[in-house]
Amino acid sequence: MKSVYVVADNILSPLGRTTEENFANVSNGQSGIGLHDDPTMSAGPFYAAMMKEGQLESSWHDESLEQYTKFEQLVILSVQNALDRTSIDITNGRTAFIVSTTKGNIELLEQQENPADAPLQEMELFATAKKVAQYFNYKEDPIVVSNACISGLLAILTARRLILSGRYDHAVVTGADVVTRFVLSGFQSFQAVSSEPCRPFDAERKGVTLGEGAATVILTSDQAHVTTNAIRVGAGAVSNDANHISGPSRTGAELSIAMQQAMKGSGLTPADIGFVSAHGTATLYNDEMESKALHLAGLLDIPVNSLKGYYGHTLGAAGLIEAVIGMHALQQQVVIPTLGFRSLGVPHPVKVSSQISSRPMQHFLKTVSGFGGCNAAMIFSK
Repeated sequence: MKSVYVVADNILSPLGRTTEENFANVSNGQSGIGLHDDPTMSAGPFYAAMMKEGQLESSWHDESLEQYTKFEQLVILSVQNALDRTSIDITNGRTAFIVSTTKGNIELLEQQENPADAPLQEMELFATAKKVAQYFNYKEDPIVVSNACISGLLAILTARRLILSGRYDHAVVTGADVVTRFVLSGFQSFQAVSSEPCRPFDAERKGVTLGEGAATVILTSDQAHVTTNAIRVGAGAVSNDANHISGPSRTGAELSIAMQQAMKGSGLTPADIGFVSAHGTATLYNDEMESKALHLAGLLDIPVNSLKGYYGHTLGAAGLIEAVIGMHALQQQVVIPTLGFRSLGVPHPVKVSSQISSRPMQHFLKTVSGFGGCNAAMIFSK
């Protein structure tokens, strides 16, 4: 069977405009999370990883991006940076264009005094994706993947399957979400927002910290575009807890199934995995569930990290941002530490990475979980 490779990538986040800037800042232990006091967003101060004022504008090549929303600008700038790194022509009819998000242009709802006046068509995810695709003169219909917080990784999995089916030779996979009052208030209503920067897997964790950003990967099966440092996209799998709309599985069995299927589909065993890039939201029940899943999947001896302490939870972009950081960590043979972690606070002895370390490795496993009980796992290899 032919292989699918990542041949270009980008991360646009509070930690930088390129993957290189992001990876350097993460490797140095820098977090994009800060304390914000904005009455239009929340009645009280809150921690989040948000783009700095003027950060997006400084990335513009021209003024034409003024007509786009913040969400659309994030996607466009990320895709453009990734496209600049490869000669793949996305207008050739053999390239899929996939957009991953949970809320898209939901910020438009907040900009109306009367919610009934909200521009519903502009808020529809497909309409937004089509608008972004047209910026790049993409003529076909884009594909939207919106499945809670597994959206970013599921988009990569979808792209791989489409390429292996022969429908496409390449795929541009991009994802983004923006911190808005709507999103923040939703998590606050669950009493799930941490009063400090999040601390995944830690005994004193207090909840999630939200973040915003975008990431893009360009996939291909065409060897003419594959470079020596390209990452091979292995098998992936999706499962569902069928437990609760916002509460994860109580056993971790369903996420474990996705992990095991991803490893089996890639011809790997737990001993082959260099590290697990976990979802690690720092909520009480998510991290507990993940520890149970890692135990059931036989991965307790493998280093595990969560990147939420650097980026916050970027929702539909999380799987993409964290997968890209994981790919570069794999290339450089390093395991990124879990920022904010001090002492283990989950039922099983997960090997949480607390300081940067080096080890020889060929593969890593990325996992994500989300509302509605959805889970996904995927292998990436050198």
